[in-house]
Amino acid sequence: MQIALKYSKFENYPQTVMAVTKILKRYSEKQKYKRFINTVNAIGKIDLYKDIDTNEVHFKHSGPLGDIIYSLPAIKVLAGDKKIALHLNTNQDSFYSTKLKHYGNGKTLSSKSIAQLSPLLKNQHNFLTCDEYTNQPVDYDLDLFRAFPFDYRMGNIARWQFLTYGISADLSEPWLQVLSDTDYKNKIIISRSFRYRTPLLSYEFLKDYGNLVFVGLQDEYEDMKSALPDLLYQPVDDFLQLAKIISGCRLFIGNQSFPFALAEALKVRRALEVSFESPNVIVDGINGYDFCYQQQFEKIIRKLMT
Repeated sequence: MQIALKYSKFENYPQTVMAVTKILKRYSEKQKYKRFINTVNAIGKIDLYKDIDTNEVHFKHSGPLGDIIYSLPAIKVLAGDKKIALHLNTNQDSFYSTKLKHYGNGKTLSSKSIAQLSPLLKNQHNFLTCDEYTNQPVDYDLDLFRAFPFDYRMGNIARWQFLTYGISADLSEPWLQVLSDTDYKNKIIISRSFRYRTPLLSYEFLKDYGNLVFVGLQDEYEDMKSALPDLLYQPVDDFLQLAKIISGCRLFIGNQSFPFALAEALKVRRALEVSFESPNVIVDGINGYDFCYQQQFEKIIRKLMT
């Protein structure tokens, strides 16, 4: 009898767990709404109607590199016909989880990455400079979006600045322009960072297509070469050279990393490996595909290569 009584206390255990889970979920949702309201109220009004009386508009951004590329449509809208000066901050601690491999030594940007990015941006229309932020006066702080309580694992990186400044742009059109490197017109360019990889996906079937070239970091290349023995490696001196290679290729395949940001900005024929944990990169416009599952991945590549 005593044993039966003890057991009876746990007979409704699953229902009890479900009830407690619902209560905790409702509490969590209320706390989320409360944090949102309190944070937005704390920020207050920002200056959305700047009257800039010079021919230059100065911007600050703390990276990462891909975020900078995705911010360019907003920069162009905010600058209008004026010259653009972009100042990049190397003192911002990395936003990435420690479980995600990143090469910035705990920072989102380095002086080296700015030096590599500068030739590409200074090659763009109306770009005056791209240099290191050393407390120059700025008209727009492009880090401001991070103060707002948005879930930045979701949505579209290229629209984050739109939410902050009440603007928009046509993201289906190219927002980078470079001369294509025609040496890569028959090449499939691949880039796959260790971050934002989707489980169960294999790139091994690409060996049937040939003409495979990897851009990115050396250890990323070595990792991919284990699946694709004939994969070639193409290091670059700067990101203008990288953009020219991507612009000139037959097809670009990558995950949510800086090289794909270039491919998206250039609107080349491209296929994106989407992170199921953080799907915040959106393919928009002609020639763009995305995938998260193997069968669909192989179908897309077969279509793009015919």
